[in-house]
Amino acid sequence: MPLDRVPYPTANYSSRGGAAVSLIVVHTAEGATNIADLGAWFANPASGVSSHVGIDDTANTVGEYVRRDYKAWTAANANPVAVQAELCAFAAWTPADWDDHPDMLANTAAWIAEEAAYFGIPIVKLSADEAQGGGTGVCQHNDLGSWGGGHWDCGPGFPIDDVLAMAAGSSPPPTPAPTPPPVPAPGGPPFPYPAADYLGQPSADPHCHSGYYGGVDTTNVRTWQARMYDRGWAIDVDGMYGPGSEDICRQFQAEKGLAVDGLVGPSTWQAAWATPVT
Repeated sequence: MPLDRVPYPTANYSSRGGAAVSLIVVHTAEGATNIADLGAWFANPASGVSSHVGIDDTANTVGEYVRRDYKAWTAANANPVAVQAELCAFAAWTPADWDDHPDMLANTAAWIAEEAAYFGIPIVKLSADEAQGGGTGVCQHNDLGSWGGGHWDCGPGFPIDDVLAMAAGSSPPPTPAPTPPPVPAPGGPPFPYPAADYLGQPSADPHCHSGYYGGVDTTNVRTWQARMYDRGWAIDVDGMYGPGSEDICRQFQAEKGLAVDGLVGPSTWQAAWATPVT
């Protein structure tokens, strides 16, 4: 069964600059104990950090913060070639501590298997020399040395061999091409305002809701931005309808044959959930 990937978008990411992914890297978060709290930390632009996913004790579930095709910010110079997970755990944990978190370990194994299949990476444990020398496989953050920021997670107690054995046993067949995004089901939340209102950049128009002033408007803007992010658009999910959101809106409206005005009214809102991803 594929992992349930719960989105917690962050703006802390950037382009891989054409680099091919060759490393699957496992970290420990050293603070947050669940994927939601970890997502809140990554969502803060001031933190300046992120990871592709977070993993806690929720069975068959990971938090997804950065899409695979982008570079997450968690392992310094290794970031362009790595797809990375933060376990909601601590590098100081003993083997007995890890044994108390079987769902976290199972989720980690399943995530490694899915990333290995997606990128065509073998499920093999790399030594530090291999990880830093252009090898292809799975490693821990500490295996990256100073190239990866000089950290020591996941710590000596982490059962990497057991996790990789689980991953190899559950690995789906490699897929050379990216999986197309799913077609959304019709429906979605109703437009949250009267029909004459819209989401747009800050304006004196009383029908405009920009999210810049907090409250329910910020929540509604964030809901639409998150939906567009889920559809594959590179949009900041920050609850504020700025120039970037308007640009995405215009592109989406043109793609779907809607009136192109850069404003999210009832029709554009509904289309975000009801129309196929193309």
